[in-house]
Amino acid sequence: MRGGSSKGVFFHGRDIPLENDERDRLFLAAIGSPDPYGRQLDGMGGGISSLSKVVVIDPADRPDADVNYTFAQIGVKDPVVDYGSTCGNLSSAVGPFAIDESLMSVSDGEALVRIFNTNTSIMIHSRFPVSAGGAMVAGDYSMAGVSGSGARVQLDFLDPGGSFTSGVLPTGNVVDVISVESCGELEATLIDVSNPAIYVRASDLGMSGTEMPEEIDANVELMEKLDAFRRQGAVMMGLADTPESAGPTSPRIAMVSAPASYAALDGTAVAAADMSVCVRMVSMGNLHRAVPLTGSMSLAAACLVEGSIPNQLADVRDDVLVGHPSGILDVGADVASTDAGWVVTSTRVYRTARRLMEGSILVPN
Repeated sequence: MRGGSSKGVFFHGRDIPLENDERDRLFLAAIGSPDPYGRQLDGMGGGISSLSKVVVIDPADRPDADVNYTFAQIGVKDPVVDYGSTCGNLSSAVGPFAIDESLMSVSDGEALVRIFNTNTSIMIHSRFPVSAGGAMVAGDYSMAGVSGSGARVQLDFLDPGGSFTSGVLPTGNVVDVISVESCGELEATLIDVSNPAIYVRASDLGMSGTEMPEEIDANVELMEKLDAFRRQGAVMMGLADTPESAGPTSPRIAMVSAPASYAALDGTAVAAADMSVCVRMVSMGNLHRAVPLTGSMSLAAACLVEGSIPNQLADVRDDVLVGHPSGILDVGADVASTDAGWVVTSTRVYRTARRLMEGSILVPN
């Protein structure tokens, strides 16, 4: 299924092995990893992190949810099956999958599917149109990074702060200094909303923040610095004991800048006046072609936390308009400062989703 700007292979929980090692070997073989050539030609993956994903759906085992959603990020070149994050984009395909697979029944009109994400223990409410008992695909909603248009899926992530850490700001600070012996010091905002993330100024790394993915990926020195700061930030957030033990997906790290004009990946002009903030986010060692959905939600929340690095750079109106390599994404966040610290009660985004194929995947052995 395609969900937003990602693709993944969706499994019923009843159809896959229960033992972790056997299950992970199945996922790797199905996606075509590890592939030292980075193409995943021998499986269903697409050679980049946004196309190398697996989802498992089960009936929910709690009264406030309809289905359980488990996400696995599959390494492209390495034999990695990482459950340490979730995928906001593929969340948009979970509700339609549940309806089309008869895991629940709804009346025609707007459906509400209550999703429990097992990776983060966050509740997601998915709303989308249903006709003749199935999720509608055709519609007039278009989104940057995906050609054409489709039926709009609204996603509300409830109480998404502290998905993997102690809270919205795991260190208790709005701005921290990350120190790496080989790279120096770098100011950063460390935030955990839907997924842990680290935001740094692009200018502090000698970048404008409007560069395209190919240019940033080719800058080996920059990518190595970003990963070193990311790994040290993981320790500061309580996600790892040492930089070396930090997982490949969490936290993500992103360079942010003030609104600026640039040409998107499809050549469309993106105007500074149409965005609140500009971001370039790294995922699994590569710059993401379209900002990950959970990344956009944490960025929207960070833009509303007074004094944070994104807040210092952003021009925020009602929602946060995130400028990324594929265009602009509209993200909403409900953020408040309380005596106990910053609280994020919900975030919301809009996506489209579509079933691309169904049937059997042939797995060796």
